[in-house]
Amino acid sequence: MRCLNRLAQLALFVVVPIAACAQSATRAEAPPPVMREFRAVWVASVGNLDWPSRRGLSSAQQQAELVAILDKLVALRMNAMVLQVRPASDALYASTIEPWSDFLTGEMGRAPDPYYDPLSFAVAEAHKRGIELHVWINPYRAKDPSTPRVSANHISRTRPELVRKYGSFLWLDPGDPAVRNLTTRVVLDLVRRYDIDAVHMDDYFYPYKETRNGRELDFPDDATYARYRREGGTLARNDWRRENVNQLVKGLYEQIHAVKPWVRFGISPFGIWRPGHPASVRGLDQYSELYADARKWLNEGWVDYFTPQLYWPADRPQQSYVQLLRWWVEENTKGRNIWPGNYTGKVAFTNAQKFSVDEVLNQIRLTRAQPGATGNVHFSSTVFMQNPDRLDERLASEAYAQPALVPATPWLHPHPPARPVVTLRTDATTGARVIDLRSAVEAAGPPGVVVSTTEAPWQWVVQSRYPSGWSTTIFPGATRGFVAAARNVAMPLDLWVTAIDRVGNASPAVRVGSPVVERN
Repeated sequence: MRCLNRLAQLALFVVVPIAACAQSATRAEAPPPVMREFRAVWVASVGNLDWPSRRGLSSAQQQAELVAILDKLVALRMNAMVLQVRPASDALYASTIEPWSDFLTGEMGRAPDPYYDPLSFAVAEAHKRGIELHVWINPYRAKDPSTPRVSANHISRTRPELVRKYGSFLWLDPGDPAVRNLTTRVVLDLVRRYDIDAVHMDDYFYPYKETRNGRELDFPDDATYARYRREGGTLARNDWRRENVNQLVKGLYEQIHAVKPWVRFGISPFGIWRPGHPASVRGLDQYSELYADARKWLNEGWVDYFTPQLYWPADRPQQSYVQLLRWWVEENTKGRNIWPGNYTGKVAFTNAQKFSVDEVLNQIRLTRAQPGATGNVHFSSTVFMQNPDRLDERLASEAYAQPALVPATPWLHPHPPARPVVTLRTDATTGARVIDLRSAVEAAGPPGVVVSTTEAPWQWVVQSRYPSGWSTTIFPGATRGFVAAARNVAMPLDLWVTAIDRVGNASPAVRVGSPVVERN
């Protein structure tokens, strides 16, 4: 009782460290585990599929659309946005390496007017909502057919020897080491200059096959392969092509972490590695057609998360969702995060390919039922803005009724944060009971101390116990205080606070405790 008596004597605005006194106030009841699940949405810029919705929008309109998408993610209790910022050797951000994308302004090379940096804006708006921002790049596409003209500083004009025409596209030649260096330079520029959470690559490596007059076109890399052989290379051409991609993937994984160890690297390959793996599976062979040895990248641990695109109905025998997901999980020998991709946008289709909302909910359920798979990435954001067949309401009330933390990536930073410091005070104006939050590092240092990115909390988890049960709230890491109870409202029976670091590690929980007697 000495703790309660002492608290009862305290005057307004005196801040009380909770940990010592509240622990003895009542018997603690440990809070339940917080759900861990990756819930992300792809936001595609190529062809103005998602954002911006069309070329040439004003800066204010672009920003409003992006904010609306982020607010939708918050409403659906999602926790990550995968934003396409380099669709075709261009940039939806301020780059000195590649030109402004025409998908943004309507003219390649022209900056937004009035000027702003879309990626800086996106990162800031996402983080203040507790949403991770993953930058999505295409490593090899040089020009999309929907782009009418390229700018003078586009790679096809500054380094035409690196570019190949393939069907209706321009493509960077993966066999030229200068291309690998360019893509690496672009990625590391993004990592250094922006406070992003991850770098993400999709399924476009060597291009999907195109045909002309009924004949399949081969990728035009005769000259590059001949140079490789002249320089002593011994691999057959198809093996050489795969090795070109392997070198890029391995190099990016290592170099991203050398610059910022907490920035993750993820890939979303085509959902089938090779037909027959597992035995019942049929379909495109990405190993031999895209020269993407996706199984190797997962086996070697060259990714932090892996998002095979399982875009088929769950009950299709030759592309079985359950069997494919299980196969990828079994190949996950390094224990990376497995977050399959789902074509949720098919809910808006009007043809035979249409998905029902129940199909989407079932695929989430099947993911949860597979040990080793811990989330989903939805293609793409437009379907949630359109909300066909009450998709949003069903997700928010069923699959995503509770908040979730992103699963941790402890191999990048194995040490959890120290126990945070939480203090209780009464607000003089409102009379509300307010809990102030500080990381252990902040609490140990002088006021205003700058905390490094790995030490500063990325998120706070607040778990409150009421007579009706537990409630969980997840706050952005910039939050330094929250209202635990309004004036004349009882404090929760128990209240626990946990700090989450940049790669998802959790601190020990601190108990704020049962109602504390305090004189106003």
